[in-house]
Amino acid sequence: MTAAPVLSIRDLRVSTTGRAPAEILKGIGFDIAPGETVCLVGESGSGKSVTSLVTMDLLPQGELQVTGGSVLLNGEDIMTATPARTKTLRGAEMAMIFQEPMTALNPVLKIGLQMDEVYQTHRKMRPSERRQAALEMFASVHLPDPPRIYDSYPHQLSGGQRQRVMIAMALALRPKLLIADEPTTALDVTTQKQILTLISELQEQQDTAVLFITHDMGVVADIADRVCVMRHGEMVETGTVDQVLAHPSQPYTQALLRAVPSLTPRAPRPGTEGPAVIEVRSLEKVFEIGSLPARLLGRVPHRVQAVDTVNFTLSRGRTLGIVGESGSGKSTVARCVLRLEDPTAGEILIDGQDIARLHGPRALAPARRRVQMVFQDPNRSLNPRLRIADSMIEGPLNLGESRASALERAGELIEVVGLPRASLRRFPHQFSGGQRQRIAIARALMMDPEVIVADEAVSALDVSVQAQVLELLAELQAKRDLAILFITHDLRVAAQICDDVMVMRRGSVVEYGPAAEVLAHPGDDYTRALLAAAPGREWDFAHGRRLAAPA
Repeated sequence: MTAAPVLSIRDLRVSTTGRAPAEILKGIGFDIAPGETVCLVGESGSGKSVTSLVTMDLLPQGELQVTGGSVLLNGEDIMTATPARTKTLRGAEMAMIFQEPMTALNPVLKIGLQMDEVYQTHRKMRPSERRQAALEMFASVHLPDPPRIYDSYPHQLSGGQRQRVMIAMALALRPKLLIADEPTTALDVTTQKQILTLISELQEQQDTAVLFITHDMGVVADIADRVCVMRHGEMVETGTVDQVLAHPSQPYTQALLRAVPSLTPRAPRPGTEGPAVIEVRSLEKVFEIGSLPARLLGRVPHRVQAVDTVNFTLSRGRTLGIVGESGSGKSTVARCVLRLEDPTAGEILIDGQDIARLHGPRALAPARRRVQMVFQDPNRSLNPRLRIADSMIEGPLNLGESRASALERAGELIEVVGLPRASLRRFPHQFSGGQRQRIAIARALMMDPEVIVADEAVSALDVSVQAQVLELLAELQAKRDLAILFITHDLRVAAQICDDVMVMRRGSVVEYGPAAEVLAHPGDDYTRALLAAAPGREWDFAHGRRLAAPA
């Protein structure tokens, strides 16, 4: 006998409020059985997250409203339940893991207090029992030293540890339904694999139904039982993971799968004989933690060797990828090259000039003009109060260019990255994530640089938008003979855009060479472990075929 579904959604419709309401969800429906994982996939704006918010009764009041349909949790309709009832159901019967734990966790409260609130709200337990239950739950999600975690603040934990805390909170009361909204997007491949394995283990133990929202097809291939593809608020295709990945029936699904970058490195490009634009020699960076209080108390500050004797060169027209786990030193190397951090030792040569010992904006201005950065999150790098035109011309104006000249170049460059000139009059919030990243690239090009440093510049983008941004970078590189230093934890992206790859671990370089060699024939155990952890590695998504039987 087939078990009754834990979650059953029928003809769900959601619209914006106001005089001219727009339909966000257009009659979608699906079921999730006990112990089953259903993946919702689709581009930003497809309605994936709105579906989860309706299920949790967390729709923003006054902005969105349910206009039709039903959401049944174990047969109980969430749409007709009172706010008090849905509050009781959250945590006890259904729970959610959000994409960014730092926005879900209170930064001024210790982890233990936040975990304690879960038990205090839903269970009658003594304080000692709540603490013991929390410690046991932390241990069950493989957090090291649970008492230390209990007494820590969120900022004192790594990204992977914070996500494990969120999973512990979500599963503390053994809910029947777990909703995971992009919980591994910002994590490196090994931490991602650990989190996915953990969710799978706990699901098997508790027979939990899982609704997993993601744009990563590799993750879908590894964890899904069934897949629902959404577009513009509609369900365009649904089926088992093998049906959807190997035999997609809809052009939209086929296009999504074609956009997934392959783990097979691209064919090597001819090398550049010219001199290096960047040459890094024996670079070191040591951070001293708590140095001022330690000195005041006569103690030796704690030293962290973030970068240890790193060497590499980068020529015009070439792309060097730096890959590794969080904390490996990738971004610290990039920040030292840009002189956003002062290196402890070593040389950083830009067109033959060592900038490692230069200080002050005036001394560093020429080098900074030649090397520009595209950050991971354009929401943070673009001033929300400035129009796009003002953000783009800020750098040239500081270097003495006239406003008229800078605005003319801004109009030309915004068109180069595929946006209309009228975009200059708008604000950042009026663009999609992919469009904002194009604007960030155009702003970097305003300084007419020789080198672009891209720090996780496509990690948070949908696969189709990611493919567009990578194609744009390749076109700009070819036209302008740019050198690109590409920081990423996504080995699929590295395989498709990089000429050379440098693998870092704990501040040191463990492997460095042509991408085709490092990624296809890794010589170091750590590189092999990174590749083994890449999700969906047994699938060729573009051709809809499984390369190897699932492990």
